[in-house]
Amino acid sequence: MRLPYTPNPPPASTSAESQIISETLARRGTSVLLPLDLTLLHSPPITSGWNAFLGAIRAKTWTQHAPLAFAASVTLQGLKVIRDSDDESEWEKAGLNERQRAVLAFASENTRNVGVSEGAFERIRGLFRDREVVEIPAVVAYNCVSRLLVALDVGRGMGLR
Repeated sequence: MRLPYTPNPPPASTSAESQIISETLARRGTSVLLPLDLTLLHSPPITSGWNAFLGAIRAKTWTQHAPLAFAASVTLQGLKVIRDSDDESEWEKAGLNERQRAVLAFASENTRNVGVSEGAFERIRGLFRDREVVEIPAVVAYNCVSRLLVALDVGRGMGLR
């Protein structure tokens, strides 16, 4: 941990900050704040935006990580290949279908280059509805969570990383 967590519960100096803390607890569905929350709450405006943006991605488009992949017929071996390889032929050997491989290729390119090639975009466009075409890069943008967790060393020593 590179930055101390705010107290749990954090003090609110304004009614707006109190509202943000309440919204964070409501998004979590619990009375306990996670280390990520206790880090973000150093900046209530960032926390508010985080709640809105990432809450929408986690709760209104895609849910939690591996169970979602399993529900989409990705095997444990498939998850390992996704984690360990950027080679689309390896993804195919692991049983990932065309749509899954297209999303992974898009995500990989978008993460590495920020922009995506016309080919990667057209591939996604040809396989998914407009809503999904918007949701795919929004979910890729969710990798900002891991960037923040790693940069601030959030959760280290708590079995969270």
